[in-house]
Amino acid sequence: MTTTTAPAGPDGRTVGKNSPGAARGPRRRTGRIRRIGLPYLLLLPALLLELLVHLVPMVIGIVMSFKELTQFYIRDWTTAPWTALDNYRMSVDFSAPVGEALLHSFLVTCAFTLLSVGLCWFIGTVAAICMQDTFRGRGLLRAVFLVPYALPVYAAVITWAFMFQHDNGLVNHVLHDQLGLTDKPSFWLIGDNSFIALLVVSVWKGWPFAFLIVMAGLQNIPKELYEAAALDGAGVWQQIRRITLPSLRPVNQVLVLVLFLWTFNDFNTPYVLFGKAAPEAADLISIHIYQSSFVTWNFGTGSAMSVLLLLFLLVVTGVYLFLTSRERRRSARV
Repeated sequence: MTTTTAPAGPDGRTVGKNSPGAARGPRRRTGRIRRIGLPYLLLLPALLLELLVHLVPMVIGIVMSFKELTQFYIRDWTTAPWTALDNYRMSVDFSAPVGEALLHSFLVTCAFTLLSVGLCWFIGTVAAICMQDTFRGRGLLRAVFLVPYALPVYAAVITWAFMFQHDNGLVNHVLHDQLGLTDKPSFWLIGDNSFIALLVVSVWKGWPFAFLIVMAGLQNIPKELYEAAALDGAGVWQQIRRITLPSLRPVNQVLVLVLFLWTFNDFNTPYVLFGKAAPEAADLISIHIYQSSFVTWNFGTGSAMSVLLLLFLLVVTGVYLFLTSRERRRSARV
């Protein structure tokens, strides 16, 4: 007859199966598993929504880009014939009408994005620096500055569309009737001036976001730095150049990236301002892809254009993050 002995504890005493020390180990492991699994459990609804709202449509769009999907196959798009890379070849063939139109739209979007992001950042930074000092009415003025950002996009853009009207718009009334800066009322929603109108609306509704982010970043700069610089004889511009802008570099790096992605992908502003057919001067790539997909009913080509746009934004974002991270590491070493 064999006998079994209970395992000995750390102090040499035997521990029975029903003793508190024996049950303490499994309980600890169970508690640790619960603590580790709780964050993933809380993130599960967001992950499922991300999967259904973004990832699944993205995969379907990539599959559609390899098909000859036109209006004849809308009822059952899975029966559309495969075209391999023909949609991509057509999109990047800049000597053909489709590729030439896409290249023109891409260049217009790049110019629009650079100007809009630059102006939004500049106006927002200047306004935030001016609002840094305490004065009477500063809170009210800050609230007024944030009104364009708080307004719904459709309400704001529709208001600007009425203001840009040729005959009874406020813009022509001020520029032509009141100030006499133009010889005749201008067309702002068609022709070459449509690019200026789109840029004005984009900057008007975008700079308050830059103002809000920069203003939050300014709160983390110690006032002692400005006081020490003032004692050393540094002027306002020197303080901004030597203290404010270098301290805001991490904030500006994130701000510029977010503004770039928002502006480059902006669809609501040109769609509400011009409708389905944007003028050639304001033919952003988002509107161009929409026209290729839902106006001409060529979903295969439109999907290929969307995939190319996604790849471009991923490359630009990756290069930007690589350069900024390398710059941060270099600054940390210094």
